[in-house]
Amino acid sequence: FSTMQYVMAGNETEGLRYGSIQTPEKYYLTWKEDGPGDNPLDRALRQLCEKGRFLELVHDFIVFDAGVKKLCRHNQYFGVRAAQDHVRRREGGILWHTQGSGKSLTMVWLAKWIRENVTDARVLVITDRTELDEQIEKVFFGVDEKIYRTKSGADLLVKLNAAEPWLICSLIHKFGGKEDGEDVGDIKSFVEEMKKAIPKDFRTKGALFVFVDECHRTQSGDLHDAMTAILPDAMFIGFTGTPLLKADKKKSIEIFGRYIHTYKFDEAVTDGVVLDLRYEARDIDQSITSQKKIDQWFEAKTKGLTPLAKAQLKQRWGTMQKVLSSQSRLQKIVGDILLDMEVRPRLQSGRGNAMLVAGSIYEACKFYELFAKTLLAGRCAIVSSYAPKTADIKGEETGEGATDALEKYGIYRQMLADWFNEPSDKVMGKVEAFEKAVKKKFIDEPGQMKLLIVVDKLLTGFDAPPATYLYIDKQMRDHALFQAICRVNRLDGDDKDFG
Repeated sequence: FSTMQYVMAGNETEGLRYGSIQTPEKYYLTWKEDGPGDNPLDRALRQLCEKGRFLELVHDFIVFDAGVKKLCRHNQYFGVRAAQDHVRRREGGILWHTQGSGKSLTMVWLAKWIRENVTDARVLVITDRTELDEQIEKVFFGVDEKIYRTKSGADLLVKLNAAEPWLICSLIHKFGGKEDGEDVGDIKSFVEEMKKAIPKDFRTKGALFVFVDECHRTQSGDLHDAMTAILPDAMFIGFTGTPLLKADKKKSIEIFGRYIHTYKFDEAVTDGVVLDLRYEARDIDQSITSQKKIDQWFEAKTKGLTPLAKAQLKQRWGTMQKVLSSQSRLQKIVGDILLDMEVRPRLQSGRGNAMLVAGSIYEACKFYELFAKTLLAGRCAIVSSYAPKTADIKGEETGEGATDALEKYGIYRQMLADWFNEPSDKVMGKVEAFEKAVKKKFIDEPGQMKLLIVVDKLLTGFDAPPATYLYIDKQMRDHALFQAICRVNRLDGDDKDFG
């Protein structure tokens, strides 16, 4: 069956659905396109199986992603087709495809088409977050395309000055010589550093196409001017998964050009590509101390006990309300999440897990310290930009108890020591390995990694289908908020109805 490209099924009332060998029924796709005719089956067959288009779909729009055969959705096909027209005219623009709708694979299909159809074509993918840079590298490797990930701004300029490699990805910060993927910093100093790093004989080789991921964030005037000064002959295509707000939209369109294609959140929900999101505002004082919450907790804890045993135990639980009402705010939030872990079906079963967004790295550490004393010990972790270094605590000994920096340092070191089962002084350089391991466990074994505590990391470009709940204890707005809440909108089995 390896040569089987498409498997289709349909009838005259429900139309046509398609997949490939071993595609689960739930993930079969529906083709959506305006056209004449009332019969949905006939219309879809005419559109999907028209000879030229069908051959194009087989040739240009099938990939093996880490061994799994993937076909394109209608939004990916029409997005790439629209971008092809822009490429032929050498006209930039913006592809707005909502979070979770396969934007990375759209990039792959467009890059592959450009390579096949444009002489001496080269593609540079620019991101502005470390995790997005890593994700794009992973996606291209998964489809057997070797992508070179630049190590610095100077390295990027050297590679662009040579004829190879044809496919490159780089953090936007490296245009300014910085290696930190978490903080944009001072763009003007980036530009100055960049100008100093340009070799005298510098000229990009080949026909260069620049894909700018999450272009609403990296469209800053000074930085974009610097990029176009270095790459004057390049064509820029912006990709975004979030709605462009009024001011951003005007600026982004001025820089990249008009929309090439759009696929919005409500369209993706209607198509069953992503899940809808439900929002619940919680007043922690009221939520955690409500009788309903306490009764839910009690029922979860006493499941299977006889009525007499339940009654005896309930007497001891009479003080729970008083205990909870006297706790600190962070303790109340921890208690609230622990209640959910016991009563929410996906969290209870171990099929799903959750993320908690803290307001600062210090607060993330304090949350972790509290969770480490509960049943979530060993199944909870912090992922942040912080890495404990001795220099961070130099001069912090005040004689009046631990400072915030000392507490953060101590909690992080202890978390690493517990994970690797090694002395705390031996694990200082293992933050990257720890992060990689807990992310893998969060995705592959949700019952064994039930909660990730984050601050800024993993709120963009982190694709974890088991993630079902997102707790936000931080002021967030606009793009950052939309991207964060979309971490929990991925499909994951019949028991996940929404994020």
